[in-house]
Amino acid sequence: MAAIRNVGVIDIGKTNAKVAVVDLEQRRELGVLTRPNTVLPGPPYPHFDLEGHWNFICDALRELRKAHGIDALSVTTHGASAVLLDTEGNLAAPMLDYEFTGPDDLAADYVAIRPDFAETGSPRLGMGLNLGAQLHWQLKTDPGLLDRVATVLTYPQYWAYKLTGVLSNEVTSLGCHTDLWCPSENRFSSLVERLGLTGRMAPVRKAGDRLGPILPDVATRTGLPEGTPVTCGVHDSNASLYPHLIAREPPFSVVSTGTWVIVLAIGGGEVTLDPSRDTLINVNAFGNPVPSARFMGGREFDMILQGREKGCSEEQLEAVLNREIMLFPAVDPRSGPFQGREHHWSVDDTTLGDGDRFAATSFYLALVTAECLAMTGADGPIVVEGPFAQNRLYLDMLETATGRPVEASAGSVTGTSIGAALLSADAQARQLGETRAGKPAAKRDPRLANYARKWREQLR
Repeated sequence: MAAIRNVGVIDIGKTNAKVAVVDLEQRRELGVLTRPNTVLPGPPYPHFDLEGHWNFICDALRELRKAHGIDALSVTTHGASAVLLDTEGNLAAPMLDYEFTGPDDLAADYVAIRPDFAETGSPRLGMGLNLGAQLHWQLKTDPGLLDRVATVLTYPQYWAYKLTGVLSNEVTSLGCHTDLWCPSENRFSSLVERLGLTGRMAPVRKAGDRLGPILPDVATRTGLPEGTPVTCGVHDSNASLYPHLIAREPPFSVVSTGTWVIVLAIGGGEVTLDPSRDTLINVNAFGNPVPSARFMGGREFDMILQGREKGCSEEQLEAVLNREIMLFPAVDPRSGPFQGREHHWSVDDTTLGDGDRFAATSFYLALVTAECLAMTGADGPIVVEGPFAQNRLYLDMLETATGRPVEASAGSVTGTSIGAALLSADAQARQLGETRAGKPAAKRDPRLANYARKWREQLR
């Protein structure tokens, strides 16, 4: 097989869906096309637009192939999601949006059957954030569904199936607070049997396994060569982690940012995870457990800024530091280490300008991230992936609050596509560019340490 250099990556985030072409040698995106990941309201319930995404994916691959050439395909998506197929390989039911609150209506019944945290490493979460809770609700509210379901696929592997016709599951998505996986024993949890899904979970493959070439009809529709290989795919936070797993020695931690901020601690100290604070055990692309914590940082950022300008002047930054303008958790109280709390400001927020809000919110997000890092026993350097890697205020406060070096990942605005592309690379290509992994943060303002200390003291 010819050497693989340009990889087409299907990258479905909670907010946006995109297709990118990644140059493995340069570790950068050559071209990107996007569409909003708009949730369809139903009936029968809020669900993702899989048909719309598939049309977009095929059209984007055709356009990007013409512009850049594509040697292989890989997939990465958000977690807390699965696709249910019937015996013909079609949808047995729409793919439920994990922010739909319907599963909460059956919360007591679900708690009675879900495995303990000790078995799964999954905290009990609201809405459909536990994939098991989604499946339980769907099966209970649609009595004929179990008879229709022949196969359950984790979300990245659904797109791999659409490309290749090969059915599979994969551990990074199974290990993403689903309640369906036992990380310590590398097996499905007892919940699979309790839901009646034994024998209906697709075979588990490794993230970097080549499932096969694209189907002939996909080749026709996209213009890609019929032999184009497709890897199994990976959960998006673990895609961000993957380049560092293959290039760095532990201890270190990766902070994957986007709609969610996910903290992944590699080789850190021994800690007892507290599931009530949204800590969990993720599973990396090699199948190893990873202590993790998370909160909806990107969503919180948008909730506070509400379309306002993102940035601040030196004068506005001075005002935030000197007046100690602080935002306290939790802006989105449904997740994170401070879930259930109501956010508040240290000042009357109606007096704040756009720049003041931006600076104080950036500091808030960094301080919550630091709390997540502490809860997971993180040690060593911290690498920030995704949009927050472009936010210097966030990086400076995170370095101050943790007392450890913080690196902003080089290259693309999001690290998920780069990591997913590397799954298609050979061993030599995986090591390319590791010395360009990040850029240390600049010298910090000494007032940041005082700000961080007072923020922590004033948490209530």
